[in-house]
Amino acid sequence: MWDFETDPEFQAKLDWADAFVAEKVEPLDLVWPGLEFTRLEGERRKAVEPLKDEVRAQGLWATHLGPELGGAGYGQLKLSLLNEILGRSSWAPIVFGCQAPDTGNAEIIAHFGTEEQKERYLQPLLNGELFSCYSMTEPQGGSDPGTFTCAAVKDGDEWVINGWKFFSSNAKTASFFIVMVVTNPDVEIYRGMSMFLVPADTPGIKIEKNFGMGAEHEGSHALIHYDNVRVPADALLGDEGQAFAIAQTRLGGGRIHHAMRTIGMSQRALDMMCERALSRRTQGSLLADKQFVQGYIADSYAQLKQFRLFVLYTAWSIDKHNNYLKVRKDIAAIKVLMPGVLHDIAQRALQVHGALGVTNEMPFTRMMVGAAVMGLADGPTEVHKVTVAKQVLRDYKPTEDLWPSRYGPTLKAAAREKYAEFLEHEVGNL
Repeated sequence: MWDFETDPEFQAKLDWADAFVAEKVEPLDLVWPGLEFTRLEGERRKAVEPLKDEVRAQGLWATHLGPELGGAGYGQLKLSLLNEILGRSSWAPIVFGCQAPDTGNAEIIAHFGTEEQKERYLQPLLNGELFSCYSMTEPQGGSDPGTFTCAAVKDGDEWVINGWKFFSSNAKTASFFIVMVVTNPDVEIYRGMSMFLVPADTPGIKIEKNFGMGAEHEGSHALIHYDNVRVPADALLGDEGQAFAIAQTRLGGGRIHHAMRTIGMSQRALDMMCERALSRRTQGSLLADKQFVQGYIADSYAQLKQFRLFVLYTAWSIDKHNNYLKVRKDIAAIKVLMPGVLHDIAQRALQVHGALGVTNEMPFTRMMVGAAVMGLADGPTEVHKVTVAKQVLRDYKPTEDLWPSRYGPTLKAAAREKYAEFLEHEVGNL
């Protein structure tokens, strides 16, 4: 049975979150815009901690995790509906205990960490006491892990990490890093990489530079040199050679969350576009009366609704099958569509706002840069398109005939005969 309604109990929580984000969280974006929430200290901490307490009181803190870890254990569909609201504000994920990359990092520590690792890293992360960093990408690696060179070698009871990592987000504020490195170069890369939990103050970690996105003056995406970084054997997360299996656990649900937050962000741009169209007069009438602007609004509405339904369907499928691999092509297809949806709607909203739209008083340029990042983060769009195509093609079989099998020689002959009868009948009528 299909049903597009949310159960009343959870809808009440969504209504609370909607009002809470609008009244108490979105204003933080005006005071501390962009990604400045990575420095949660001083006035920022004083402002945010009471809001976290309100979220906890509603049972909406870290809802991506199970009750045994302090979360609500919601499935992907409920998480999607909540994340749609959180996507409206840069601050909302941190207030609700589900900011990236901490959500994904908490999830894999919960699944693969030892009891000691959970006590040291997971619980403080869930309590919102610290930040973490996921250090995987390499300067020369990009989407090709086969070229990864950052490696760890065993030296007695320790592992020694050497190499470079790029775009390690939040490294400058993180208390610990999850570092993905080559531990066995003699096997294929998908069986030769491992993950380590590395405290940020470990000797040998050198943040060479923090990159900003677009026109940001102060960035938080680090180029890191791991120079003879020594960690004990118990720093290994999961089993040796298990890194890619762990990473897939982390990325599957995360892509759904990012998609729904993108929908919330895109809805914000559409709302602003409509408000502008109904407020601004030019050439003797409102912008809302101009057909070009009406076209922008119609295209944006249709594009957003199509994408939202696809994402919710995929979230529902994950809950139904409890198997990310079974829904792999839909997750990849969402990742392909996501940058275009945000970019297109933000660009139209910017255009309707005119000169004001390109200023830093409006969020549209940040949204468009964010869309470009989405086309690269967690694998570039092109890689995900290849995944979609390969998964789709698995449902088909090759045929010796030049035509697809359903239009093979026998059917073609029958079709010609039917078409000849049709022509004879029509000509006779004429």
